[in-house]
Amino acid sequence: MANLKPLMKGALAASVVFGLSHTAVAQNLEKLKQMKVATTDLNIPVVPQTGSNADAIRENLKRVKMPPGFKIDLFAIVPDARHMAVAPSTNMLFVGTRKTTVWAVTDRNSDGAADEVKSFAPSLNFTNPNGVCWTKDGFLIVAEHNRVLNFPAAEFFYEGPDVAVIEVVPQGNLIPVEEESYNHGARTCRVGPDGMLYITLGQPFNVQPRDKVALYEKIGIGGIIKMNAFDGSKREVVAVGVRNSVGQDFNPKDKTLWFTDNQTDGMGDDTPPGELNRVTKAGSEHFGYPFIHGNNVKIAGTSAAPDLKDMKAPANWTKPQVEFPAHQAQLGMAFYNGKMFPAEYQGGIFVAAHGSWNRSTPSGALIDFVSLKADGTANKHTVFAEGWLDENGIYRGRPVDVAVMKDGSLLVSDDFAGALYRITYSNE
Repeated sequence: MANLKPLMKGALAASVVFGLSHTAVAQNLEKLKQMKVATTDLNIPVVPQTGSNADAIRENLKRVKMPPGFKIDLFAIVPDARHMAVAPSTNMLFVGTRKTTVWAVTDRNSDGAADEVKSFAPSLNFTNPNGVCWTKDGFLIVAEHNRVLNFPAAEFFYEGPDVAVIEVVPQGNLIPVEEESYNHGARTCRVGPDGMLYITLGQPFNVQPRDKVALYEKIGIGGIIKMNAFDGSKREVVAVGVRNSVGQDFNPKDKTLWFTDNQTDGMGDDTPPGELNRVTKAGSEHFGYPFIHGNNVKIAGTSAAPDLKDMKAPANWTKPQVEFPAHQAQLGMAFYNGKMFPAEYQGGIFVAAHGSWNRSTPSGALIDFVSLKADGTANKHTVFAEGWLDENGIYRGRPVDVAVMKDGSLLVSDDFAGALYRITYSNE
């Protein structure tokens, strides 16, 4: 881990504080910049991990079907569980939500199930802290709707309510305040091989209006941006032509960035397709939106975007690596870098499909697997795990994200059931 002294020495200049309270935020922020205590109650309530709710979730998991040798179990009860960041050095992880809580989830006895789930930094005032990720030297990033925070040594200093924090992007500076919306405001983040912080910025409309297209491409809304993970400097737009990406990861072999993209609503049950994309020329690729979705589904000028009818698509746009069935809402994704699963899964991509809402017959609520070719492009995709959508079309769960544990098992988050699942493999 990097030496914290230089960082903490410049704490005031970098807005390093020990927490932000929900009440009287402005006053507490100034107090905490002076490294004063924000919370006098050192006890943080824990989420019960046993009882009828846990039993019912385990019963629902019996419906999930996977290839032979795989097993799925309840790992933790985590309300509103969204994106996950597995800790580098300890048997715990952090889980974001679309509400006001980031959860610290700990398996203290290393038995493959969490013993403790409690809120992280409860003296802070989080707003839609969906995105969580790690820097290479163990700093936890939390990407909120319109702010980015950085927590030194979070996996070691999360026991109390007040924790060290660096304000990477102050509130209201990630996107223009006038572009804030309740729609598509869940960010995801990854720290790339270059050490920069990558953040997805979903655009707030079903299809952005004509007068927003150029603006969004310029500042990165409806795309992916990158910046310094500690002070927000060197901000650049990495990808444009994206509607709403809620999942990204880097291929550890060739360092390329891959991301999911959710499709336009209101165009029918079976169109347009969901996407899995690959960035090969950061900053100079356009992925088609809002003109084209998938390989060749026109959007501009249709009933979904009539005011774009006279606008032309870019001469060169990058087609997706994978087209998924329409409206399944592929969200979190992760390259499988573990050793527990059979060889055919190693180096491939797991993708969580949250499930449709804009479809007469529900579809999705599953985990896809995408294999890669020798040249690093997508090969084929198959359904790896399904069963959260029952025979009556009722959701028993809605997968959001996938994350690989240090032992090679795969975690799946579910914001509907409020849980994390652990998938393991044995050929015995």
